[in-house]
Amino acid sequence: MAEIGVDRLVLVRHAMPHIVPAVASERWELGAEGRAAARALRPLIEQPAYLVASDEPKALQTLQELSGHPQVPTDPGFAEVRRPHVADGDTYRALARAYMDGAEHDGWEPHAQVAQRFAGAVARHATAATGSTLVIGTHGLAPTVWLAGLLRLHPSTAQFWQSLRFPDIIDVDLVGRTVTPRRTRFPPGRAS
Repeated sequence: MAEIGVDRLVLVRHAMPHIVPAVASERWELGAEGRAAARALRPLIEQPAYLVASDEPKALQTLQELSGHPQVPTDPGFAEVRRPHVADGDTYRALARAYMDGAEHDGWEPHAQVAQRFAGAVARHATAATGSTLVIGTHGLAPTVWLAGLLRLHPSTAQFWQSLRFPDIIDVDLVGRTVTPRRTRFPPGRAS
């Protein structure tokens, strides 16, 4: 992982969006509770920080609230896994769990493609983040797929993904090759 060229990397999984079942999840936005949860993360981000977010509203709004600034650059490389819209939450979670276990569903972005686009986005922003913490506002599936391609996630890739909260901060140690979610420093949100 050291070849990425950034010393400190923090992934921020977006806060809980306002869920509208009839609307595709990539268009969901944060409600008041999600915005408050994102603001609560502000003191947990080491400065100086270079912030960049997925171009999906919920991830961008999470970093806007976290930073207190409306202008946060976006990169579609940090977007969630591209997949068909599934309105039923239980069905979606079952499909996502199987995907995290390695299943290749029809219409779901292939794992290798996700890892490649996410890695490309990290590389694009690593140079700009020199001397700062690179803070990426993102999702659950895509960064987990990327991380799983770099190192072993504990206890498994699917269980790592399922344990992520809304929002969550994940410290990625590029030297020690470890990934550590910071679950005890702020009130827990719903997992997956």
